[in-house]
Amino acid sequence: MANQPDPKFPTFSDQYNHLLTLPAPLLPPGKATSPTLTASISALSLHPTLETAFHILNNDLPSAHFLVRHMQSPPAYEGMFLHGILHRIEGDYDNARAWYGNVSESEVFKHTWPGGKGDAFNLISRVEVLKKDGKGNMMELGKESLDEIKKVVEWCRKQFGEQRMDDASEAWVNPSEEHRKMGEDMVSGGEGFRKF
Repeated sequence: MANQPDPKFPTFSDQYNHLLTLPAPLLPPGKATSPTLTASISALSLHPTLETAFHILNNDLPSAHFLVRHMQSPPAYEGMFLHGILHRIEGDYDNARAWYGNVSESEVFKHTWPGGKGDAFNLISRVEVLKKDGKGNMMELGKESLDEIKKVVEWCRKQFGEQRMDDASEAWVNPSEEHRKMGEDMVSGGEGFRKF
């Protein structure tokens, strides 16, 4: 039997509004905020970018990471951007900066960060200082983190809708041979600084 959305949160809006009541994703979580929501989020069968964002809002980074790995090259800029956000929350700040840099000219990034890459990198740096040195305003940074994710959700919702997407492979990216080899080298060949 297929997973069903939680009866308390059976629709996109119900789950999204509930997720917005959870603590803002900011620093590396030990586990999902609400582990019972993982299956419920998946059961909505949303566009993978929206499902990824929902998992991030629930601090379920393994589920989010599984999805973004299928959307890590153009034209899947939304998935690439979410990959950067995920790494920011994980505490992998250099990787986050690399992903943000890769998508900084995309429409979703410009929608989310109208002030440009410098503003986005500033958030990453301030979160990094908070994690490493304990300096910074956690409440303010949490709000900024949540605002960033909400803007990406808003963008993806307008682009892809809230309807079921039973075949998510339609959103997956088949990377070019060059991108495939680059990714393989990054994972297994010690090339670059990205760690997956």
